[in-house]
Amino acid sequence: MPYTFVLLIQQSNKIMNSYSLLQTSHSWWAALTIILLFVALTNSVFGMNSKRIFSVKDRKIALIAMTFAHLQLILGLVLYFVSPIGFSALGQMSSAILRLTSLEHPLVGIVAIILITIGWSKHKKADNDTRKFKQISIFYGAGLLLILSRIPWSLWF
Repeated sequence: MPYTFVLLIQQSNKIMNSYSLLQTSHSWWAALTIILLFVALTNSVFGMNSKRIFSVKDRKIALIAMTFAHLQLILGLVLYFVSPIGFSALGQMSSAILRLTSLEHPLVGIVAIILITIGWSKHKKADNDTRKFKQISIFYGAGLLLILSRIPWSLWF
């Protein structure tokens, strides 16, 4: 009997270590994603205002930012289903932090990634360089604002 208890504790520690690693990865990846989205937004605003030619470099900056955002979404969805303050807390709307982590944060994150993806798609269909920069500016900017609005800051700091 004591041996079974020890195995149960060891298994519980492994799960908590995996959860902690996933949560830490999600937080660090979020910081990188925010930085890259800000770089892509800044680059597109400056490109639009200076009437610059939309180059391969501009395309790569926007693509890398979008890719990081999609990977962040995947990490977040995995975390959502294993976290005690994610899917399992859905429905506990009286607690502000549980409402944020179980509903608002994931929902707004999905909407933000959709907007970023729409911006990427619309820039490819644009017929001139200024419009390409404008599409990225509008949709990546809206996505970044949404992401920043629903980060659970109290859990970060």
